[in-house]
Amino acid sequence: MNKKLVKEVKSSFKEQFKTKPLLVFSPGRINLIGEHTDYNDGLAFPAAINKGIVLALSKSDSNKSTACALNKNEIYKFNTENIKPLEDGGWRNYVLGVVAELQMAVKPIGNFNAVFAGNIPGGAGMSSSAALENSFVYGLNKLFKLGLSKTEMILISQKAEHNFAGVKCGIMDQYASMFGVKKSALLLDCRTVTSQPYKINFKDYKLMLINSNVKHDLSESAYNDRREVCEKVSRLLHIDALRDASKEDLDCIKFDITDEDYQKALYVINENNRVKQFSEAINKDDIEALGDLLYQSHEGLSTNYRVSCDELDFLVERAKENPNVLGARMMGGGFGGCTINLIKKDEFKTFKKDTTKKFRQRFEKDCTVYSVKLSRGTKIVK
Repeated sequence: MNKKLVKEVKSSFKEQFKTKPLLVFSPGRINLIGEHTDYNDGLAFPAAINKGIVLALSKSDSNKSTACALNKNEIYKFNTENIKPLEDGGWRNYVLGVVAELQMAVKPIGNFNAVFAGNIPGGAGMSSSAALENSFVYGLNKLFKLGLSKTEMILISQKAEHNFAGVKCGIMDQYASMFGVKKSALLLDCRTVTSQPYKINFKDYKLMLINSNVKHDLSESAYNDRREVCEKVSRLLHIDALRDASKEDLDCIKFDITDEDYQKALYVINENNRVKQFSEAINKDDIEALGDLLYQSHEGLSTNYRVSCDELDFLVERAKENPNVLGARMMGGGFGGCTINLIKKDEFKTFKKDTTKKFRQRFEKDCTVYSVKLSRGTKIVK
């Protein structure tokens, strides 16, 4: 967590509202492996990271609530009654969504004042939206003594995303942000919404995120389209979700579906198996196997599920050329955002310099490189 960020948010809040706030930190997340498995009731391997959103919050005596997005220098005032999504509302819809879903869960809340800022790069696949939703649901739960459990809170965050942002996301982002464990990734079962923390020793390696700084317009519609394909194939197989299917099951209906839909369903089945193999590799302390599974995952996302793009494929190819990188893949919904790389610690700077140079030459724009640590989930800042 960034102390400078906490200080900025706190002082801005005090300046505007002349009172001492409740402070919440909610982290972004990375996903080591298990992409697009969450809405198929499958398995994933997310982790909270040391970048996130800091929220300052207090009750208000006014007849309106005020939310201030410090990074954007934007203020929004609203009434907590009859809340509806705004057209092109951006961050406002995440805040409104949480308030509306709390009310629908019969949790009356009064008006409040809020200031927030974050250091998660937007559109990088680190789930800034889940961090924002979680910070508000966690803070409002505490402020108005609603008595919600963490599991109830993340379901409210997820519904806010569905009903106010229009993205039918699974539960992984909100879960990882809320339940993260320091130095650990969570083997998350998206059907039971339970997880097991796996402490990972990366040895001489560390995680590098390379943000392509592109977000192609396809992303939201393509995400919802992939979800529809998965649900359609599940219905044909008479199962609840693709988590319950094997390749043999899928082959039985191969001629009833298009080849594109077959490939997409096959990707989900294979990716779910890769998550299991990943957990076994951690138990065996087999770091080479972890890297290999990352490359396999990217290949599936790019060629079967078709949610990659030229920039992401380029970054993974550069990683493959370098013997100091054990594995890499695109991370997040796709069509832009980041790749996650497992790189030798002492080669981090060299690889960063080389890759950013080649990326600029190829695409005539810059990519951005981050180092991240696995951290604790949403919490009150003392």
